[in-house]
Amino acid sequence: MSFRIQPTPVARPNRCQLFGPGSRPAIFEKMAASAADVINLDLEDSVAPTDKDTARANVIQAIRDIDWGNKTLSVRINGLDTPYWYRDVVDLLEQASDRLDQIMIPKVGCAADIYAVDALVTAIERAKGRTKPISFEVIIESAAGIAHVEEIAASSPRLQAMSLGAADFAASMGMATTGIGGTQENYYMYRDGQKHWSDPWHWAQAAIVAACRTHGVLPVDGPFGDFSDDEGFRAQARRSATLGMVGKWAIHPKQVALSNEVFTPSAEAVAEAREILQAMETAKANGEGATVYKGRLVDIASIKQAEVIVKQAEMIANA
Repeated sequence: MSFRIQPTPVARPNRCQLFGPGSRPAIFEKMAASAADVINLDLEDSVAPTDKDTARANVIQAIRDIDWGNKTLSVRINGLDTPYWYRDVVDLLEQASDRLDQIMIPKVGCAADIYAVDALVTAIERAKGRTKPISFEVIIESAAGIAHVEEIAASSPRLQAMSLGAADFAASMGMATTGIGGTQENYYMYRDGQKHWSDPWHWAQAAIVAACRTHGVLPVDGPFGDFSDDEGFRAQARRSATLGMVGKWAIHPKQVALSNEVFTPSAEAVAEAREILQAMETAKANGEGATVYKGRLVDIASIKQAEVIVKQAEMIANA
């Protein structure tokens, strides 16, 4: 392993990120009362151009007035290619309370995009004497974003999370699909007269996870568009969790429970992880670097895997 220690991401529950348009303030209280770990109030794609100013005012008022509990409170600003984003940042930091935790930056294509927002945020924080630094989450949703994913992950100490935005990513890549996440009808292998569907998002997710883990950022899976398909959501969420992602977006309230279900370690998984740690402690006491647990070899690498599960369960329990 490199002598450069892999940094640890921020310790926060991030199993589910629930989205809601800033133009629909009637749903904000319900979002605050939900079981989502992260709330994303949206000023971007879900808000019509004619509603941008009103949505921004709604969100600022809600940040001040609503009890968001211990959730991470985030606002998705408009893209840097629009005339709206600078006013989003200025008004949020000058008018909203310190309860705001995070700004989500969409359609990031390079590290310079993060630098631009970081410079503006830093100037406002200093001018206003804000003592709580704003964190960032970015969305990879373009060919440029995935090509520059590692430099983006390393771009700012404010960066805490990174998501995959499947719809815009597919459009940018010229993918022949209108689906948002999940398997795609024509993306299959054929053998012995049978079709076998694979995951067209796998490689992008793996690239995001690698970049995030290298630089201490939380990797998050994005939306699953068909909110009538619970099993499809679960399947994609489980693939994402297996790859190392910590959570997933919910674009409909019913997806919150599904996401929490997948990204919360089961009691069985936690118990097994603890048993592996105990088995390795016994092996260490006996001067051994490895041992056998339930018929399989476990070693020092197994300790690291088990510790991830145990720490995640403890963090969720203490949230």
